[in-house]
Amino acid sequence: MGQGFRPLTFMFIKYKLMTITASSFIKKLLVLFLVFAGLYFAKEFLMPLAIAGVIATLFLPYSRWMESKKVPKGLAVLICLIVLLLVIAGISTLLGWQIFELANDFELIKQRAIEQTDRIQQYILLHFGMSAKNQVEAIKEQQPFFAGIIKSLAGSLTNVFTNFILILVYIFCILFYRGHIKNFLIKLSPPAQQKNMEKIVSSSTRVSQHYLLGLSKMIVLLWIMYFIGFTILGVKNALFFAVLCGLLEVIPFLGNIIGTTLTILVAAVNGASLPMLGGIAITYGIVQLIQGWILEPLIVGTQVKINPFTTIIALVIGELIWGIPGIFIAIPLIAILKIVFDHVESLKPFGYLIGEVETIKNEPVIIKKIKKQVKKLIN
Repeated sequence: MGQGFRPLTFMFIKYKLMTITASSFIKKLLVLFLVFAGLYFAKEFLMPLAIAGVIATLFLPYSRWMESKKVPKGLAVLICLIVLLLVIAGISTLLGWQIFELANDFELIKQRAIEQTDRIQQYILLHFGMSAKNQVEAIKEQQPFFAGIIKSLAGSLTNVFTNFILILVYIFCILFYRGHIKNFLIKLSPPAQQKNMEKIVSSSTRVSQHYLLGLSKMIVLLWIMYFIGFTILGVKNALFFAVLCGLLEVIPFLGNIIGTTLTILVAAVNGASLPMLGGIAITYGIVQLIQGWILEPLIVGTQVKINPFTTIIALVIGELIWGIPGIFIAIPLIAILKIVFDHVESLKPFGYLIGEVETIKNEPVIIKKIKKQVKKLIN
């Protein structure tokens, strides 16, 4: 009786442990689902707040520096907002000027676009046997889709303006009440964990700040490199496309590809030769080579220690939940999340999972020499 009871007891305990483990796993999945659902349904509130929090970290050192020079805190924060508005106004003015220049050639671009369209229609007719009339009808069938996109973009302009004002207000409040917010987060933690929480807050702020500052420097350098390359090739409105390609750097992996593709398409419509189109693609490749091997290690550095696989997943989830703004803040937010994981014992495996895989990178001697020179220029 006793010998038969032991295996049954062992099996029962094993079954209970498996049930508890499965139940725990399901609960974690449910919590994860609820978090993503909350982020999605509360995006109208959380998205401006998150963007403001990330941008506020960029101006934190300047606000502290002005306060150390006896500038009142409110005035220091206000000056930071004015600087932000001036930067946005400067970039908008530059783009507006270039768009105005581009608009002057609108009729010529329109005529050439019609010519290119006729060529494409003839190609489709010869190779696929689809007449021009059928092609036009196929395009007309897609008009509701494109009209819906235009209507959606027009309707979102009001939301963009409202969110922009909210972001400015949030930035002011976060910078002005930063000490109060930090103390609140520390007080949320148990007394034994308060020092650890203080480290998490400080590290999170530093990582977000370094990422944005590095990204800003990167964009400016990309403007210069693309402008030089496009000017040498003779691309019309080279400055506009250089600024566009640089600004799209905020979308990792895809941004520069989108900008370069648009440049090639507009140049092709303008009647650019095949060597020029190939030159634009080569310029993109050279810039990416310089960016990946020299600029990113020096400017962005290892502040955002996230592996590429996690980066792609973060971008996809960011776009699914919050759209384009989600792409913009996905990287700093996932970097902050990694800091939290690294400081919480039970979450350290997740920090390891999303962290950068350390590999020995054998750099050519010439790359090392160029890095040294660029580092001197940056410093």
